[in-house]
Amino acid sequence: MARGFRLGFVLILLFSVILSACSGGSDASDKNKDGKVVVNFQTFWGSETRKPVIDKIVSDFNKSQDEIEVKHTFVPWGDIWTKNTAAVAAGNPADVIVNDLHSVAHRAKNGQTEDLSQYLGEDLKNTLYPNLWDSALYQDKVHGVPFATDNRLLFYNKDAYKEAGLDPEKPPTTWQELEEHAKKLDVKKGNSYERVGYYPLWGSFGAASWMSNADDGKGFIEGDKMYFATANKIEGLEWVADWQKRLGKKNVQAFEAEFGSGQTNPFISEKVAIWTDTANFYTQIRDSKTDMNFGVAPIPAFKEGGRNWNEGGGFVMEVPKGAEHPKEAATFIEYLTSEKVQSYWAEKNFDIVANKKAADSVVNALEGDGKLVYESAINNLKDTPFHSVPVKYPDYKSIVDPIIDNAVQGKISPEQALKKAEKDVKNSAK
Repeated sequence: MARGFRLGFVLILLFSVILSACSGGSDASDKNKDGKVVVNFQTFWGSETRKPVIDKIVSDFNKSQDEIEVKHTFVPWGDIWTKNTAAVAAGNPADVIVNDLHSVAHRAKNGQTEDLSQYLGEDLKNTLYPNLWDSALYQDKVHGVPFATDNRLLFYNKDAYKEAGLDPEKPPTTWQELEEHAKKLDVKKGNSYERVGYYPLWGSFGAASWMSNADDGKGFIEGDKMYFATANKIEGLEWVADWQKRLGKKNVQAFEAEFGSGQTNPFISEKVAIWTDTANFYTQIRDSKTDMNFGVAPIPAFKEGGRNWNEGGGFVMEVPKGAEHPKEAATFIEYLTSEKVQSYWAEKNFDIVANKKAADSVVNALEGDGKLVYESAINNLKDTPFHSVPVKYPDYKSIVDPIIDNAVQGKISPEQALKKAEKDVKNSAK
């Protein structure tokens, strides 16, 4: 009887396999009631401004064709990527997820993403900014498609410039000029400051970014080579550390305490005359209703005649490893990076988008300060490297950042700090 049961079980299993093969590997659970393949899409865009935009994009896509239905799920910023990693390990990830541009290669190496090369149209590459596209490759295979990016601008208060006797139409072009302007813009009362002209670690351009600017745009690790204790990076870190010495540690800390109190941004409240931030910072100025008279400029060059090296980040659309519908997911991703969708996203969120024609169309549609800021950010992309997380040293920042901070605080010399950082990073891979 046991033998007969086993034979029957084998026949049932064989019959199931045949049915599966005949149906192309899909089953009823993969499709909705209208026969469309369901693609699950996860983002962290749940704010009042971004969620309606992405929901409309998804709705428009679903109405545009009869084969795919995309379902959008919001997952909070702090959870989306850890949950995705767990879902990949469990074999049940979403079909499309928004992820960090810098760490595409790291996830690809760890087998957490699908290679999309076979599913994407050949022309897609040519519609996107080339340095963005290259940042989403791993071993020349497409493991992510750039969606939006950013870089940094120098925002400066033109009225403060006039007050300090500076030409408001001539922002600093070099580090030396930046320092000279900042000193003239300082407003000091006794031993404390009522207004600080500039401090290089406020905003969103950190010490590592300044060192990259000084070192021809090179990060700490480029491919298989390390560029920590180069002469330019040492000089760059010395320059950053000298700002705190000049202003005084207590003054810097006092201003930083105000930043964390939830008050208006110090540039907008005119406590700081020059500020470094992404183009999207413009929306804070615009929405503050202060009518601030401001200008924007590229990050100053390290030396006269040098390039305005920036540093960029951004987000890609990925298909997690093990997703059920990579082909349909890729179709949706191509839609997300189309000129029409990218223009709409940029118009509503003021993000710098990956599609070149879309970015140009936004510049043409904008007016006034918005046009000035967006166009400046687009022009800066030519000097914007995207320092990807090296696959051999995925946690290098957690090693380097505290050492760099010790140098800024004067606890260790910049040269010693950078040599120690390189040594400790190398040892982390052993």
